[in-house]
Amino acid sequence: MSQPDKPKVIGEEWSDERVISFLAIEPYDGAINPDFNALQKAYYAMRAEDFERFINFFVEAGRDLNAQNDHGETMLDIISQHQRSTAYADTLKTAGAKVSAAAH
Repeated sequence: MSQPDKPKVIGEEWSDERVISFLAIEPYDGAINPDFNALQKAYYAMRAEDFERFINFFVEAGRDLNAQNDHGETMLDIISQHQRSTAYADTLKTAGAKVSAAAH
């Protein structure tokens, strides 16, 4: 059995540059809203405190916290369904994100 090339790093500190780099992430096929895509990638990759920093940069850049996927869901809709993601949901709510009409 082979070993991984790199050990798993837990609790790694993210620089502002690394957090900000998620603003430039583009969808592969162009079918996904770019703002929704960036939020989704950041949510999946970041710890809650880094996600909070990302959201501040995201809002400062004039991006849309309420961008929707092709099912009409916002990231707040999706994150609100995850029991262990209340810190992420709270960050979005504090920044002004809303649940979509599809979530009602």
